[in-house]
Amino acid sequence: MDDFIHRSRLRVLYGDTDAAAVVYNANYLRYFELGRTEFMRERVCTYRDIEQLGIVLPVTECHIRFKAPGRYDDLLSIETTLTALKKFSCTFSYRILRTEEGTRQLLLAQGFTTHASVNREGKLTPLPTAISQKLQPFLISSSSS
Repeated sequence: MDDFIHRSRLRVLYGDTDAAAVVYNANYLRYFELGRTEFMRERVCTYRDIEQLGIVLPVTECHIRFKAPGRYDDLLSIETTLTALKKFSCTFSYRILRTEEGTRQLLLAQGFTTHASVNREGKLTPLPTAISQKLQPFLISSSSS
């Protein structure tokens, strides 16, 4: 199972927090993007490579469930998995954790983003075969994440 999970690390910047001194909720979507981008870079290709094929992958759906607050200077781990791969879309799931005492980690947020494969004109187009074939080995079912 561990081979399917990509882990990225991030330290919370002061500018990521709000007046209550916690990570502003929309920044978790940025953290998801960081996890997804690094997952793709390490395992498949860069988003720039995909764009050069005339494809973009806009977010068409997202969900975040907040469990605990993140704060300035926290060291976060972003766990990213591919949980759906279809002809015209893909879905990534995420868990954002804060390392606490020793090796204990606290779950701060979890969620997913779904991305459509569209061309430059915004019309649905199949994910390129080369991309789908590289993603396929990392696909896990959402019920096992």
